[in-house]
Amino acid sequence: MKISKPARRDARQLFNLCAAGGVLDEAKVRRTVEAVIASKPRGFVGILSHFERLVKMDIARRTARVESATPLNSATQGAITASLARRYGAGLNLSFSQNPALIGGLRIKVGSDVFDGSVHARLNDLAESF
Repeated sequence: MKISKPARRDARQLFNLCAAGGVLDEAKVRRTVEAVIASKPRGFVGILSHFERLVKMDIARRTARVESATPLNSATQGAITASLARRYGAGLNLSFSQNPALIGGLRIKVGSDVFDGSVHARLNDLAESF
């Protein structure tokens, strides 16, 4: 479905109104969607569609997944959390998981950014260079 420029503009304005301090407020998002559905302005389906896309992109940007070969202690998790908060700002949702296939090191994915410092990735790079 093609979304018109005015619908995109309106969705962007609604999205900016829902952000408080650079972080999306879930309650404001819900109220905004309910208000748009109740008033049904011209092109409201396009507005809501683009608004949903913006919200999904923001959620992906604010979600970090940290994989390690072995369980991380709380000090290391705290250091990683602080480092990612400095780089990406407040409101980052972190999840830590264990992946023995990495052999060693870490793989961190935040939105579309991937930082792969694992032994597995280095071995793959070495194998491709031959």
